[in-house]
Amino acid sequence: MMVAAQAGDRTAYRQLLDQLRDWLTRYYRRRLPADSLDDAVQDALVAIHSKRHTYDSGRPFGPWLAAIARYKWIDRLRTMRARPTEMLPEGDHGVPDALVTADAGSAVLSASVLADLLATLRPAQADAIRLVKLDGLSIEEAAAASGQSPALVKVNIHRALAKLMRLVEGFGDDD
Repeated sequence: MMVAAQAGDRTAYRQLLDQLRDWLTRYYRRRLPADSLDDAVQDALVAIHSKRHTYDSGRPFGPWLAAIARYKWIDRLRTMRARPTEMLPEGDHGVPDALVTADAGSAVLSASVLADLLATLRPAQADAIRLVKLDGLSIEEAAAASGQSPALVKVNIHRALAKLMRLVEGFGDDD
């Protein structure tokens, strides 16, 4: 459908956007708080629209789409982290009610820590981890998306996981 949309087929483009909206909603629902969901989907759709000319029909569409969705997700997390916070009214036991009912905070914190850990890796290693371990691509798909050979993707994953393990083991419980 993207190839037809690039050729000017408005019907194919409308169908593509409808399908992408559904996919992006599922993608962000697992990664962001509910109040950020619609904005994240719209941001990604705008990015897809503005970058549609960069899609190469000779390459798989999934990795191209996943890369845009991932970058918009990271942008959203950065915005959330930089946004000033406000005091929440306390509920039982001194814990704000919003924290008791919403579990998205741990997901945002985990995503932020993960982004910081991935930033310590070499770019090729971080790409391999993102594509295979986070986005769920096969080794072959990750190789095609990253321009690395399948063997190099495996080596980069192995080295990246070893480095991340060393980093994580360096953090002990201070309690």
